[in-house]
Amino acid sequence: MPRILTVFGTRPEAIKMAPLVHELNRRDCEAVTCVTAQHRQMLDQVLDWFQIKPDYDLNLMLPNQTLATLTARVLTGVSEVIEQVQPDVVITQGDTTTAMVAALAAFYLRVPVGHVEAGLRTRDIYNPFPEEVNRHMISVISTYNFAPTQRACEALLLENVPAESIYVTGNTVIDALKWTVAQPHDLNVALPLDTGHRLILVTAHRRESFGPEFESLCRALRQIAERNEDVRLVYPVHLNPNVQKPVFEILSGVDRVHLIDPLAYPDFAHLMNRAALVITDSGGLQEEAPALGKPVLVMRRTTERPEAVEAGTARLVGTDTDRIVSAAEELLHNPAAYSAMATAISPFGDGHAAERIADILLGVGAR
Repeated sequence: MPRILTVFGTRPEAIKMAPLVHELNRRDCEAVTCVTAQHRQMLDQVLDWFQIKPDYDLNLMLPNQTLATLTARVLTGVSEVIEQVQPDVVITQGDTTTAMVAALAAFYLRVPVGHVEAGLRTRDIYNPFPEEVNRHMISVISTYNFAPTQRACEALLLENVPAESIYVTGNTVIDALKWTVAQPHDLNVALPLDTGHRLILVTAHRRESFGPEFESLCRALRQIAERNEDVRLVYPVHLNPNVQKPVFEILSGVDRVHLIDPLAYPDFAHLMNRAALVITDSGGLQEEAPALGKPVLVMRRTTERPEAVEAGTARLVGTDTDRIVSAAEELLHNPAAYSAMATAISPFGDGHAAERIADILLGVGAR
């Protein structure tokens, strides 16, 4: 019976790995789960929702931990788990430090690696940082590259990743999202959401934007609220102090701007389902929001998910204040522009990615 070790550490990884963890638990294999807890609190919320109890919890999160320190601790911790478990394959997801280092640990121990969500690229090693380099490194190591889209597959082929190692599966985030919004759920959010205002859901936390660019995007959010009295902005604020400081300095006390703690995943998914518009620098939301018919403004200079932009479901607006405000107001005041983005077809999958990945890992699926 094959033994498959999944390793993840952040909230986005947990969301995208949860469908695969459950699928493997239903199959004829020994599924073992290890979390690094790179994001402790936000990770635990997702584990609770999907009822996943890790076999190994390394609990590596420390306040203001540097990338170098985190990398060293993940490498040591995951290596010890691999040596204990002796898996036939190690599965990582995405482009976090946990994902890259877990793949490296498996490589050092000559264990095959499977990479969920392989092939995302911006071609700029500092945007996003350090994720762009992380995912390149994982692709060099991986035996199984599970590309979410044909575009991601082609990116891998351009880098001479062996074609026989690449499988187009769709993105597991759509599996997780579709399951979650189909569950009855009362929003555990103390917000006045039924007052006739249009809801704009905001997230922003990218490391490469810290400093003046982050202040610029915060000023844009303030202007959107001040200039459009029929909207309400809800911003679950990331716990990183580099995010919290500018957000609360610029947006605290602004009418109809609600700065709240990070939400549990089901609350966030159901809140997104009620939103009119999403403004974000998140990678995952560029995939999730279009699946719910929500236009997405991406506050970044580049994206590793060009499929969303090409499909018309997302638009890159950078971090410039005027550009963000202009794009948001076009969608708020131009019904044709809004409809064009809201009705575009999501390119990221049909909700069955985890089944395809499990089939491939267990040798029962076709390419």
